[in-house]
Amino acid sequence: MGAEREARACAAFYGTRGLAPTVLSCLRCLRHFAGSTAKRCKEKHLEEALQLTRVLSEGLQALGEAEARPLLRCVLAFQMEATSSCSSFQKLEQMVTQLAVGKEALLAQEVDTLLAGLALQGEVLSPEDLQSVSMFLEESSLGRQHWRQNLAPLLQRLASTLHQVLQGQPTPGSTWGYLVIKACLQVFQVLPKDVAPLVWSTSGRSETLQSLLGLLLEVAWGKALNKDTRLLAGTALSMLVNTAPEPQYGASAVLTLFQLPSRAGTGELKFGELVVEVPPVLEPDGLQKLVLTRGLLTCCKMDILSCQLEGVPHKACLLLDMIFPAVCALTREQKDCHYYCFQACALWLQRLREGLAALWHLTGTRILAQDTELLQEVTQLLWNNAETPVEGVSEFIHSSFQLLLEIYHLECQHFQDQERPLYQQMLQRVVSMPWQIKARYVPLCAIVPYMGSQQVLDAYPDLPQHLLSCLSTNHLCPAAAEVYKVLVRQQCSEWRDGQRGTEVALAEQWALCWLPLLSQALCSPLPILQSNTANHLLTWTLRQLPATQALLASQFGGQDTMSLRAWVSVLKAQKSVAGALPLGEEALERLSRCLGTREEGVRLAALGLLCCSPNTNQPLSGTEVQLLREFLPLNLNCDSSSFRQLLQAAVRKALVRLRDSSLAQLRGKPPRRSGPGEGAEQLAQAVGFVEWLLQLSITSLSPGSNYQRKKTALLLLAAVLETCTDTWSPNRKKGQPPRTMATLLSYARQSGCWDFFSQPNLLALLSCLQDSTNEIRDLASELLVRYFPATFPEPIALALFQLAQDTLGSPRVQEAEAGAVLMKTILQKSDSGTMKSLSLEAEAALTLSSRGLCFTQHLLHMLQAQYKVACQDLLRAAATAPMHGTIAALRRCLLQVPEVAVSMQAAELVQSWQELLTCLVTTVRDITSLLLGALQSQQGPGADEQAAAPSFAEMGNAIGSLIMLGKAQGQEEEEGDSVLLSEEHNLILTCCWVSVKEIGLLLGGLAELLLSPALPAELGPLLPLPTLQMATRVFQEILLRCRHWGAVEGCSMGFTKFCAALLNHPDPELQAIPRAVLEQGLEALSGPRSSSITRRAAGFPMLFLCIVSGEAPAQARPLLTRCIQTLLTLAATALPRDWDQTLDLPQVCALHVLQTLVRGAGLGGAVLCHATPMMALALRGLGSPCWAMRNAAIQLFSALTSRLLGQPWSHRDGCPSEGLSLHAFLGQHPKLGAVLLGELKVATAPTSGGPRLHPALHAILTLLAQLQPGTDSPGSPSAPFLGPLLGLAESPIYAVRAMAAKALVPVVPPPQRCRLLLQLAQQLPAAPREIRSHNAVHGHLLQMRALLGSATGAGGLSAEALHPVALQLEARGWLLTPAQRCPLVRATFLQVLALLPASFSPGFAQYIHDTISTELGSLLQGGKSGCAEPQVGSAILHQTMAHFLCSEAARLVDSERIAAVCSLLQQPNPDIQLAILSWVIAGEGGTCKEVENALGLTLLESLQSVLQERRDKEFLRLYLEALLHLYRDPSSWSQEASSKLQGSSRSCLEMLLHMVEAECPGPDLLFQALCAASLLLAHQCGDEDVALAERWCAALEECSRPAWSELLRLAAARSLQLAGADVVRRSLRAACPSLGPVALRLINMAIHLLQDEEREVRHEASGFASLLRQSPAELLPDGCIFVQDNVGLQSLLELLLGEFGEHPETFNSLLQHIPILDLRSVVEELEANKAASLYKEDEPNIFAEPAILAQQLLPVLVQLLEKAPTGSPLHALALQWLEATGPSVLRDLQYCKHCWSQGTAVRWRMKELGCAKLHTALAVLLVRARLVAQVLRVLGESATTMPGLGYGSQELEQELELVQGLLVQHGLAPVPNQDNAPGELGLLLGTGSSRHAAV
Repeated sequence: MGAEREARACAAFYGTRGLAPTVLSCLRCLRHFAGSTAKRCKEKHLEEALQLTRVLSEGLQALGEAEARPLLRCVLAFQMEATSSCSSFQKLEQMVTQLAVGKEALLAQEVDTLLAGLALQGEVLSPEDLQSVSMFLEESSLGRQHWRQNLAPLLQRLASTLHQVLQGQPTPGSTWGYLVIKACLQVFQVLPKDVAPLVWSTSGRSETLQSLLGLLLEVAWGKALNKDTRLLAGTALSMLVNTAPEPQYGASAVLTLFQLPSRAGTGELKFGELVVEVPPVLEPDGLQKLVLTRGLLTCCKMDILSCQLEGVPHKACLLLDMIFPAVCALTREQKDCHYYCFQACALWLQRLREGLAALWHLTGTRILAQDTELLQEVTQLLWNNAETPVEGVSEFIHSSFQLLLEIYHLECQHFQDQERPLYQQMLQRVVSMPWQIKARYVPLCAIVPYMGSQQVLDAYPDLPQHLLSCLSTNHLCPAAAEVYKVLVRQQCSEWRDGQRGTEVALAEQWALCWLPLLSQALCSPLPILQSNTANHLLTWTLRQLPATQALLASQFGGQDTMSLRAWVSVLKAQKSVAGALPLGEEALERLSRCLGTREEGVRLAALGLLCCSPNTNQPLSGTEVQLLREFLPLNLNCDSSSFRQLLQAAVRKALVRLRDSSLAQLRGKPPRRSGPGEGAEQLAQAVGFVEWLLQLSITSLSPGSNYQRKKTALLLLAAVLETCTDTWSPNRKKGQPPRTMATLLSYARQSGCWDFFSQPNLLALLSCLQDSTNEIRDLASELLVRYFPATFPEPIALALFQLAQDTLGSPRVQEAEAGAVLMKTILQKSDSGTMKSLSLEAEAALTLSSRGLCFTQHLLHMLQAQYKVACQDLLRAAATAPMHGTIAALRRCLLQVPEVAVSMQAAELVQSWQELLTCLVTTVRDITSLLLGALQSQQGPGADEQAAAPSFAEMGNAIGSLIMLGKAQGQEEEEGDSVLLSEEHNLILTCCWVSVKEIGLLLGGLAELLLSPALPAELGPLLPLPTLQMATRVFQEILLRCRHWGAVEGCSMGFTKFCAALLNHPDPELQAIPRAVLEQGLEALSGPRSSSITRRAAGFPMLFLCIVSGEAPAQARPLLTRCIQTLLTLAATALPRDWDQTLDLPQVCALHVLQTLVRGAGLGGAVLCHATPMMALALRGLGSPCWAMRNAAIQLFSALTSRLLGQPWSHRDGCPSEGLSLHAFLGQHPKLGAVLLGELKVATAPTSGGPRLHPALHAILTLLAQLQPGTDSPGSPSAPFLGPLLGLAESPIYAVRAMAAKALVPVVPPPQRCRLLLQLAQQLPAAPREIRSHNAVHGHLLQMRALLGSATGAGGLSAEALHPVALQLEARGWLLTPAQRCPLVRATFLQVLALLPASFSPGFAQYIHDTISTELGSLLQGGKSGCAEPQVGSAILHQTMAHFLCSEAARLVDSERIAAVCSLLQQPNPDIQLAILSWVIAGEGGTCKEVENALGLTLLESLQSVLQERRDKEFLRLYLEALLHLYRDPSSWSQEASSKLQGSSRSCLEMLLHMVEAECPGPDLLFQALCAASLLLAHQCGDEDVALAERWCAALEECSRPAWSELLRLAAARSLQLAGADVVRRSLRAACPSLGPVALRLINMAIHLLQDEEREVRHEASGFASLLRQSPAELLPDGCIFVQDNVGLQSLLELLLGEFGEHPETFNSLLQHIPILDLRSVVEELEANKAASLYKEDEPNIFAEPAILAQQLLPVLVQLLEKAPTGSPLHALALQWLEATGPSVLRDLQYCKHCWSQGTAVRWRMKELGCAKLHTALAVLLVRARLVAQVLRVLGESATTMPGLGYGSQELEQELELVQGLLVQHGLAPVPNQDNAPGELGLLLGTGSSRHAAV
């Protein structure tokens, strides 16, 4: 605290002088700077202080040195304490320099005094002293001058400090050693002329520097465990080399260093004139070579690296002859330092480019000539490692390719070499690689500038298609985008150089090459492809070539969804480039359609277009604001999380624009494009929109709203508060409010707006704290804490505290967690006055100043009281006072409240916190023992611990005993044999497991918080060693005695944090705790046992994972190495001869633990160092005679495979497109490749006793099959795998043959596929007599099928290339005939032929068709005669033949073949019929309309007979599904289709309806039957079939009930879409009024389904609404645009209002959607406050919002009443409704007045605030009351005289206003708003746009 002392002295000195005000202001800023923790706050205060020093500088110049000294000394003291931040130190250096103008000598004197005071207590520099040394060396000229004058003592202290660090115990995470090395490095770097004589001069040789050199070598050679420290030592050594006066001296010293590894620990080393002993290699990890190499490449001077080495026969230099071989060796070593190795590789190429001139002078020839070994080694090194998955390595490889080509180009230029074959070779290799390999695109980008764009595109014609594939695969997208940009940039450069015209001409040139690519991608149905193209390519293209906009826009004029999405993307990109975007009326109409479409991506793109702008001060236009007001209320309940996040981001952009443009107007600097007089209007518009959005968000937070609406509303509210308040968030780097925000806030509040922190808003957020989901609770709590005033009003705090205590005692986990959030929020929003008002149990603590300590003591007392209850009666405690809620509250208050963490560091509170935390750990230990013991029939903390967790049966018996003890005598009930657990069982289990989980999280979080090295050590440990040991035993007890995975998982998270905190703590005793636990675990694992550890305790393997995951990832992992080596040794131990199958063997346990370690996310790639021995172990385990061993081995193998290959990337066609090739895999794991190859060779080796089983074989093949093909290079490591895999074609096991075929694909590079296919085809027998083995024939065919299947995609083999293969297959056509007796061989041969359709001669194609036709024809004849001979595999053959015929018919579009397929479908053979139907359903016919039409007609023709026969439910389901698939598009139904059903359509429809009504066919068949009936109804039934329509409508109503399954509700919604719109349209015709009631029922049903909890059901129902929105006369050519669900609901209500308003049933049908709720019973149930049961019954539809729907229906009902003429039937119905409903509504209003009037409601009812039932009942009551008032107004006197109604409409409206005002005060109703409220039926989208508005 030296700076604070100097500040006080300075303030006292200048207190009475003229400069006092400015000095005191400056000191205040400096104190705020020192006391702030956030970087933004520090920078802010320091900038203010710097401004003040500029004022002080002038005053100080007139004063003497004595008067200036205190201020200089004070600023220097602050500078000394700011050495950990370079930017702060620089600012303070500017301040010191400014203040010392004219007094430089005084400043130098003060700096000398300050730096001389370092390490006064001894020769060792502390970490803080070292930071000061480094910072003054680096940033202060006076500091450098001081250290130059005091170099000898500085070196002595650095040597002493480094010696002390190396002698002491190495501390994980400690930076002391790193800082001392850094100081040495800076001394050598900053003072080279002063250091040089000490090294290179005989007379000036320094013993101190000699000692320091020896210590640096020890660090580099492994004395320091920290990798970063060792690497920095290498840099320091290189910087010392740079001090050499002659390059040869430095080169000689480096040469000596390179020779050290060969004589480690022996002899001496001469470095200049310094002589040191050669250090021993303490860590034989090979890292010392990397340390030296990387250090030299980082900073060694080029003249040293390139000078000729002395004593070497040829012209050798360090860079080429010493460093490059070292780099090559490093990249081949499989260590955990790949990043640094390839960094060294990139650095070597960079230094080579820098030193080319010197190296040419030295060698006199090219360095990278085409035939040189050096070029071959460099290129091979880069290719071998191009696919390395280590993070960061790909960037080094990329830069290395660029550097290599640049060096090659420079050399060719220098030596005037025109032949440059390297470019062509590299391009050929790129083209030969599969597109899935990301590494191919890196060299491709590097090649383009040297070869030219056209030459690259000519050599790589498939590039555009490959780029599309990459853009649809996330991890390949950046690489593809970079290739596109490089090519377009190169093309533009070439076109401009060629002077090909204007920008328009350039755009046309671009379009010839790239417009098809972008058009296809932007219109793709794949969202990922569309978004990646728009984000990565489109904007960049428009920025590079603005003239392309018109060409792009012309491509997307269609009205289909994809065209709309692409159109919006182009507009958005154009707007981001050009700014404002003027849109005409037609464009605005189209934009409105986009905002209302069903596709979320289109809506979001349109929203982004509205909200985005390149300038944040660009105001929103009136059109944009109006569209946002229409859009946002309709999208609040979207159930997509990503949509909500993107919606918030877009709205935040709009709010920033509103805010910044308003501030610009208030500053008098309106943005450009603003006309005169627009400022006030824009301000009012901005303020009004924010106010509207605020009210919309608050209104949507009602507990009656669903989760989706509340979450979206909270996100929008967060955006409003973040953007439009002046709340400063110190921890945020961006998003801080502008400095002038107060001006805008004042303006808005003068207008009566922006009262963000009003009481209704506060109550709305408090209601969210009681939500059942943690996302809503946590977000609401964050908003309250972050933005609202510092303290709650006292009445609210008291009521909230009482509610929190009540909910903490709830057995329901969600309610208890809500209580924990409430407690944390109360603590953060209370002051000492509020604390005194709370009824805390810890009364003695109230005198303390720490609210956190007081509050935590109260919670601890609560927990102790609950523990006492649990000790007496655990059943009663679980039901009324479970402990998990209080433990969660303690965890949140201790770990998530920053003020509590600060309080723990206060010196005066340390002892109190120590006592509390010790008591807390003791309490949770006792609770853990009690709960785990209770499940083992043990009680109390002193119960004996078992070695393992109890079984399920033992737990059941123990819980049963507890229940019997907990129940009163005589009340015991006889329990049956129910398989369901009773309520009491569940109560106890929940209490035990959740409490144990919370204890683990609490203890882990405490250790992480309180053992941080950043805490001041002088305060003493808050968690003493005994307390930590006690916590360790708690973790062990939980993990070893727990069966519940949730509890184990939660405890594991805590134990990982606990171990990490201990292992990274400087105290050796604490570090030893996890090590001891690990040793105990390993010992227990290998010892004998009487119970099964692995099966009975899921936590036992997790114990090891938590400990080793706690090791620092940047350092060596000795515990992980020790653990894995021990486990490998144990697992490899031979099994005993007489093992017990009921017990787990130690070997099995070891395998399970290894599997857990491999799967552990916290270890990352650290376990890959041990992958080879683990894989070998797993493969051996697969052959074990013990089942448990084999089971554990296959699990370990699966985990290793996932870790080695990573997660498979998803691709557009659903197949994995993982980018790792076999070549790269073997390059990264060469030893593992040898293991796999060895096992393969053993499996394929000939044996004397016949074939034998090889259990590991299938696993190896599975691993290989998951890889991708590699490059075709000589000496490829994948080549040896080819022979064994080909040999497996003869395996007698079918699964091995099939998997070997898949594994063959990655082994064969694409260029070699054709040759291998030809070889395999030639091995097939040409005649039946040549068959030696059917297995071999089948295996070869499987391999051909796999190779051809992988080659048919993008970049596959051409028909010409495959023609020789086809010729060989034609010669072996007999394999398809019955002469080949095996059906499986015939089927596989046909599948191979199907992959070569275009390569065969016409004659052979006809031969195939005739053979198949003959076979299937004979099959049908044989089936009729009954003499068909059954044969194994014949069904597969016949299905394959049927598929082939279907595919050929679709490919050739041949009428005869199509007719043949239809004929087959009508034949009775089930195999063929099912094959054709499955082919249709799979959509393999593609877009062949002829085949689809013919098959559809055939299915319609046979429909009646199929329905009558009803031979098989599965067949009938497939039949109907295929029919629906073929007629999925309404336009596909033709007149011919109607004629096929002529006369049978009614009977078919009746049969289908009967099936739905009376039979129980199962949900799947019922779905298809209902949809098929709808299809027939839509196309075949006339206006006279009203009865059938009514039956169909009744069936839909039955299936649409919320209680039915999702599949049936989906069937109802899809049926509505298929036929509902047609029925409704027919009902509107004058000729068919009888369909009116049916139409109303359908619309009513659609309203229900639009609120379904399943998105797909809502989407299908919105399709029905979309079809009704669009009149038949206005059908778009591209089809109907399906609208979003809420837009569909709006359109249905408008349809009812416009077309069915006069229908008498419309009013009643809408009233059905407004529920009748008993308000009095809801309130009484709340006031009764009954004990909550563990589970509450779920609502049948959690998505539905009755209150919101009622608010939407109210204006429709009112308009129906107003439109109806006097005396109409509607008025009569309204009168009946009023008579039935009016009196009860008035009684409920009076009840509300009584309950919530000021005199009755004395206290705040926080529980009512969060009750969804109450809020819904009140909201519906208000709607019904308003409707009653409107009915009274419309009907007049005839209604007011009704019995029970004593009000007129005006009196009722006044009463309603009074009741709503009362409810608003209590947070039970929204504030009345006259604006466009979210529940109002607004205008349809797009009707309010103005002409030519700017968007």
